[in-house]
Amino acid sequence: MYVLGIDLGTSSLKGLLLNKKGDVVATESSEYELHIPKSGYSEQNPQNWVLAMKIVFEKLVKTVPNIKTGLEGISFSGQMHSLIVLDEKKNVLRNAILWNDVRTTKQCQTILKELPNIVDITKNTALEGFTLPKILWIQENEPEIWEKIKYIVLPKDYLGYYLTGNINMDYSDAAGTLMLDVLNKKWSNEITDKFNIDKNILPNLVNSTDFIGNLLPNLQSDFGFEKEIKIFAGGADNACAAIGSGIVDKEKSMASIGTSGVFLTYEEKHNGYDGKLHYFNHGLKDSYYSMGVTLSAGHSLSWFKQNFSNDEDYNELLDGIEDLETNLFFTPYIVGERTPHTNSKIRGSFIGIDTNHTKKHFAKAVLEGITFSLKDCATIMESVGHKFESIVSVGGGAKNKIWLQMQADIFDSSVITLKTEQGPGFGAAMIAAVGVKWFKDLKECAKNFVHYQDKFIPNKQKVEKYKKAYEIYKTIYDSTKDICAEISEL
Repeated sequence: MYVLGIDLGTSSLKGLLLNKKGDVVATESSEYELHIPKSGYSEQNPQNWVLAMKIVFEKLVKTVPNIKTGLEGISFSGQMHSLIVLDEKKNVLRNAILWNDVRTTKQCQTILKELPNIVDITKNTALEGFTLPKILWIQENEPEIWEKIKYIVLPKDYLGYYLTGNINMDYSDAAGTLMLDVLNKKWSNEITDKFNIDKNILPNLVNSTDFIGNLLPNLQSDFGFEKEIKIFAGGADNACAAIGSGIVDKEKSMASIGTSGVFLTYEEKHNGYDGKLHYFNHGLKDSYYSMGVTLSAGHSLSWFKQNFSNDEDYNELLDGIEDLETNLFFTPYIVGERTPHTNSKIRGSFIGIDTNHTKKHFAKAVLEGITFSLKDCATIMESVGHKFESIVSVGGGAKNKIWLQMQADIFDSSVITLKTEQGPGFGAAMIAAVGVKWFKDLKECAKNFVHYQDKFIPNKQKVEKYKKAYEIYKTIYDSTKDICAEISEL
């Protein structure tokens, strides 16, 4: 018996097939293109997602033929915030406006002016990535499209509609629209009324593990599946990444270092972050998670390597840096910053350069700066009482033992790695496993499916040094923000 997790990302769609032991039996993927019609715009054709999903299905059937009789359930993880609009016949009216589209600064300003209490309702402030500003942009710039809209969905929910004929949205994804009353788990009348949005165009709200329909008979026949397949709602990509990393209780948090960086923790109740962090519904029923984002995490390291050490691989570049005393600071603001500063004009810097510094000193400073930026997020969480007993490190930050030990020392917490790291798609497959009743809930599923490998314990001596260094790091933003603003005007 199998379940399938489908991860709809920004550049590709991945399918992850799991058996009842939680083993990854097969993975397949298919890429699609990004449209950038203007500077700052980012769009995709939802039909390309459907095509990619069909290709993944076909590949999996060839790779594992017995899924024709053994596949029980399918669920999804998907890129958050991206807007898809449909007409009365559920046809796509325009390309999806993606999460990384930044055309909506004016609309964000309007939202904060017209509804200054929006953080009280949604637990998040208005940012260009969210869905509501994109809706207002269509209202203002494409009124002929706006008049035809009968349904608004997010990416994974469009796939769910394609497979079942039903339109739903789970709470973890809905929380990223900036229209959900997060604590009361309902669309906000105050927000929809203020911005003239008919609530009838918004999807029915469900839990991540809720059944949303069977695979349509014609699709079942097309792909050669010989038995009924159940489809479950799924969750937002970060929620699914948390599930797939075992972040389903307060014992663990997650540090994810990809191109950007995320520090995420489980929330049993609402904490008063006042928009300083993202605060969303978890895929686990009646739970929440908070997260901070640094825009250039792994990107800072890849930028440094590409420009200053392109003839080495990462292990060669970082070899021996653990023994270096740097007294050198790097701020990873090379494309602006999100948490805690939300400043598009701030830029990165190296502070404290002297003639003793070598390329390896700079490389270590880059790693420290990236980790300090994630500690900024963790510090906000600590301010309301969080204590990090263990942190699951995923992404590029989990691929180097020197960096993993550095994370343990800077966070002053045990840092652990996953035995099998498969990202949000693994969490989506876990949702399907709970949906088909292999487990009673996601906590039980995590105990059986999520396994950890290496553990790094803080070095007390280095912890104390990093505490002092972090206090210096925190002063650099205030010391450079005005300079960077002036530079941006040159």
